[in-house]
Amino acid sequence: MIQENVSLKPFNTFCVDVSARFFAEVSSVEELTEILNLSNDKKPVLFLGGGSNILFTKDFEGLILKLNLRGIREEIIDENEILITAKAGENWHQFVTYCLEKNYGGLENLSLIPGNVGTSPMQNIGAYGTEIRDVFESCKVLNLETLETEIFDLERCRFGYRDSIFKQEAKGKYVILEVTFRLTRKNHNINVEYGAIKTELENMGISNPTIQEVSKAVINIRQSKLPDPKVVGNAGSFFKNPTIPLVQFEDLKQKFETIPGYPNGDFVKVPAGWLIEQTGWKGKQIGNVASHKLQALVIINATGNATGKEIFDFSTMIIDSVKEKYGIELEREVNII
Repeated sequence: MIQENVSLKPFNTFCVDVSARFFAEVSSVEELTEILNLSNDKKPVLFLGGGSNILFTKDFEGLILKLNLRGIREEIIDENEILITAKAGENWHQFVTYCLEKNYGGLENLSLIPGNVGTSPMQNIGAYGTEIRDVFESCKVLNLETLETEIFDLERCRFGYRDSIFKQEAKGKYVILEVTFRLTRKNHNINVEYGAIKTELENMGISNPTIQEVSKAVINIRQSKLPDPKVVGNAGSFFKNPTIPLVQFEDLKQKFETIPGYPNGDFVKVPAGWLIEQTGWKGKQIGNVASHKLQALVIINATGNATGKEIFDFSTMIIDSVKEKYGIELEREVNII
């Protein structure tokens, strides 16, 4: 059941060739608890989903557990709402497609995001004006200390921008087994406020879109500027969009008139992609690593031969450049191992 010295190249979207000292795939909660009971001497333990938000900078000396828990179930609440529960190992985009085919609304703006369902609450994945917390009902988790299951509701998850309790004080203490979403069956809340979606729908000749058409617009946008991990190694957006105090933004505006910002109370969110592009990194390649030519937020394994350390060092150079020019410190969105 537990293998030794296994290459992780097929299991991370950066296609970094590192190995795990111990490795196992699990397809049920029973298998998972059994392995955890047997593996006390194989610490640390790392749980792997789709491998789309992780950067391995070295070999992993503990146990990696690949979660292949599968299954979807439905519970109708009323004529307009339904609870959909997906196991952690379900592919995210395939799950979104499943919901759209049944005309369940709420996830359409999150189409084509790489990864699995189980990791979606960890960083409160979001895109084009929608976040997981907007449709989240609860998730079932395994407490790694007691090996008992628990339920985390919306409040307990403490979602923030690309953040949750699972990235803070609960980090490493639980593994998510399944996630339940509250979606609509009829009266869908169509969210097309994000400018790029509006523009794409206009290009498609659509003025009153369905949730399926919103999804198609999102897919068109993502495919036009984001590289396919199956073609070139990447983890999607590498950095979070920084939020800075309004006073700091106004000072920057005096010096950099075109700097974009999205106010939120006493703070302003600044697009990280713009900052990276303005510091000359968009499309730039050093050795095996590059910033994508169409989206500066995405770092790619340009040659297919990059090490995790090369990618990490490249990201550090970007962070240093942005901080030197704008006084803003970018934060990595990708988990560094």
